[in-house]
Parts: sequence; structure tokens; C-alpha cells
Amino acid sequence: MNIKPVRVAALVGTAVTLASLPAAAQSGAASWYGSGRQTANGERFNPNGMTAAHRSLPFGTRVLVQNKRNGRSVVVRINDRGPFVRGRIIDLAKGPARAIGMGGVTHVALSVVH
Repeated sequence: MNIKPVRVAALVGTAVTLASLPAAAQSGAASWYGSGRQTANGERFNPNGMTAAHRSLPFGTRVLVQNKRNGRSVVVRINDRGPFVRGRIIDLAKGPARAIGMGGVTHVALSVVH
């Protein structure tokens, strides 16, 4: 009996979207929002509160958001869902956006704070 070894290679493809990456690995466009009555976790929206909206991070997660243009950073708490605009990774309340010098859409880096 003649047995030949066989090599088997498999390539498993997985689609990775920016929203599915851990926040520590995220960088991209951020925007700010200043209107709304209630957040997705049920809190009353405070435009000056150090809060933000993220698509997938659990409510209550604290995230360091660094403005890549000027190096300024702020820690926000996730209490809402969004952003709902393609290509953006986080929506900041008006207060933290002002704290890091955002005027409109800005390139930021995110890191989860433990």
C-alpha cells in the first residue's frame, strides 16, 4: 500500500468592520451631537456631559478619546448608540467635543479606560 501525505490549507475569511474591532484598536472620524431628549440607556441627554455614543461598546464603558490633530484628549462614558453616519466611529456630546478642540468631524483614536 502506497500512502502519500496530503497537505491541506484552508483560508478562513472573516469580514471585519471598524465597529467590530475593540475600541483600543479604533481610530477614525468622530463627530459631535448636541440634541436629543433621552439616550439609548435611558438617561436624559446632557449636551455638556462627558458622554458619547458608540455602536457596540457596553453602556458605562469609559473611553479615552484623543484628537489626532492637536493631541488633546478626554475620557467619556458610553451612554448612547451611534453614530449612524457611515465612516464615523464615535459621537461625542458637545462638552467633550469642545474639550478636545473639535469643530466638526475630526480624526480621533479611542482607548478603553479600565
